[in-house]
Amino acid sequence: MSTETPILSIKNIEVLYSRVISALHGVSIEVQKGEIVSLLGANGAGKTTTCKAVSRLLEAERGEVNKGSIEYNGVDISTMTAYDMVKAGVVQVLEGRHIFGHLTVEENLLTGSFIRNADSASVKQDLEYVYDRFKRIKDRRKNLGGLCSGGEQQMVAMGRAMMARPNLILLDEPSMGLAPQLIEEIFEIVKTLNEQDGVSFLVSEQNANIALKYAKVGYIIENGRVVLKGSATELAESDSVKDMYMGGGGEDVSFSDVKYYHRRRPCIV
Repeated sequence: MSTETPILSIKNIEVLYSRVISALHGVSIEVQKGEIVSLLGANGAGKTTTCKAVSRLLEAERGEVNKGSIEYNGVDISTMTAYDMVKAGVVQVLEGRHIFGHLTVEENLLTGSFIRNADSASVKQDLEYVYDRFKRIKDRRKNLGGLCSGGEQQMVAMGRAMMARPNLILLDEPSMGLAPQLIEEIFEIVKTLNEQDGVSFLVSEQNANIALKYAKVGYIIENGRVVLKGSATELAESDSVKDMYMGGGGEDVSFSDVKYYHRRRPCIV
């Protein structure tokens, strides 16, 4: 087990919306530096809420972490704003891309660099770096973002995040609405950014097949609770996970009765 301080440590957090609606119940997740970690679960399970708790975007939706703690590189983030998090190196790529449709691809990418107050030469260098990683959008650089395909828009959103020079990317539902070939292409880019550029990832996904293929560690969240944790290989080989998230075709499975504890070795049900 690594003794290095995790880049992200979520400890038993609870989240309320409007001080009434309970969304997360004691969620604990760790991302080690240089890891790709997958957060798996059905729609509404709490994946997006978990990501927004880290990026400090909850407040924009009248949400708050009312219990537990979140640490980035060992520092508690409870007093930080969303702006502070991006400055510190944590960027969320939102579900649904949320690029600016009336701006060109290149203008969208440039918005990611504004927070750094970098000089023009540095920004130009970063643009070429992004185009090298996301080759598909290089030829679309002068096209309006709103006219790009879903896969291209996802790449623009990820490229915009990279313009902020992040250490950790929170990638929320990157495969949503995309063809299998494009999904594979996007996750290959994630792998390259991780292995060659040292970017850590927490990837929120419903597509367990692709998420576990590229991740090192996986967590399964259900009804706002983490119900299972293990290495990506162990989770991918679990019959329960196959039935629930990989179209195993078996009987209906739920992890709602599973008690989750931190153990030295993952417990696979």
